Amino acid sequence: MDIFEKIRTSSQGPLGKYASVVHGYLMFPKLEGEIHPHMKFRGKDVLTWSLNNYLGLANHPEVRKADADAAAQYGMAYPMGARMMSGQTRKHEELENALAAFVGKPAGYLCNFGYQAMFSIIDALVGRNDVIVYDADSHACIVDGKRLHVGKSYVFRHNDMVDLRKQLQRATEYVKITKGGILVITEGMFGMSGVLGDLKGITDLKDEFDFRLLIDDAHGFGCMGPTGAGTAEHFGVQDKVDIYFATFAKSMAGIGGFFATDEDIVTYLQYNLRSQIFAKSLPMPMVTGAIKRLELIKAHPEYRERLWTIVNALQGGLRERGFDLGKTQSPVTPVYMHGSEYEAGNLIIDLRENHGVFCSMVAYPVIPKDQILLRLIPTAVHTMEDVEYTLNAFTACRDKLASGGYNTGNVFSKKIAEERNKGA
Repeated sequence: MDIFEKIRTSSQGPLGKYASVVHGYLMFPKLEGEIHPHMKFRGKDVLTWSLNNYLGLANHPEVRKADADAAAQYGMAYPMGARMMSGQTRKHEELENALAAFVGKPAGYLCNFGYQAMFSIIDALVGRNDVIVYDADSHACIVDGKRLHVGKSYVFRHNDMVDLRKQLQRATEYVKITKGGILVITEGMFGMSGVLGDLKGITDLKDEFDFRLLIDDAHGFGCMGPTGAGTAEHFGVQDKVDIYFATFAKSMAGIGGFFATDEDIVTYLQYNLRSQIFAKSLPMPMVTGAIKRLELIKAHPEYRERLWTIVNALQGGLRERGFDLGKTQSPVTPVYMHGSEYEAGNLIIDLRENHGVFCSMVAYPVIPKDQILLRLIPTAVHTMEDVEYTLNAFTACRDKLASGGYNTGNVFSKKIAEERNKGA
């Protein structure tokens, strides 16, 4: 069968099959205006809680100036080429050294994108005789890295140290035969639930088992720990994390990422990371902009303090009003409700159209039937007025859901169809 014909006659995949209903509204929505808690969605003003701009650096005047000055000086093309061939600069090395020192590691290396870098790191670290042991709730970049692995892998139940010990026992028996090693992978802060990885529990197992630990701290870097150096710093286990990885897409409000570890391992990885060897070097404006962002994170702990003031007000207010936030231990604020996917759709329309509050919504088939997850991301640039307004909007929508007010047929599909027909 022709490949295109196969696609056209298929269900379009687990998410793609809903594209005709959700495109442009739930998926691929267009938020317009300056990156700020107050933006526009389909021409209407909305209070948005869906941007990972934790410390509010996206529109910080010093950040904007650094970005603009670098673009004017270097353009977006320099350095031209992959780093191994012609894309190496002193500024790249300066940023790597500063990041490594900040997270307490001997050396670091810049990566163009977080997702590709993570699965490429996994691919380069382990061979067919090695074993991967990873948390069941790991991000797609970790799962896809595991899929590239030609050897054995075991998954442990989310943050379950009893099950992790069991999988480490299995892995240990396996590598006795293969003469390989064990790589444990988890996240510092799980971006959907807000739960922190049990880094203390995992690193304590190093006294019992021989393994290396790689953590993805994309959400934790900048906002967790006494200095913002991440979730490992929060738990006091930086020295026991073997490879620390984070991206610039969250607290740094930029593009790119980095990993930090022993100097010889950095050298090995920079010569073996296929996603970086065969990709253009990170453009200079992004590098110098990241240097400025890191300077601000280190020099202004009040940004992080302001973030946590908003986090505590929002999460505390929601809990006081009886909302279920799961087990979040971080700025990520999930709000769990019960209802069908149609009710979820009607609720999000009400929230956006009538209350002017924009947040991410997850429903079946991504999560089990009859569950609704609204995910809010507080930032240092939200205000207490934003929090109070959102608490009232969520309370009104929750009460309407409980009274059956959203169980009115497929209003959601009709609404999205109307919007799409407008060409919005």
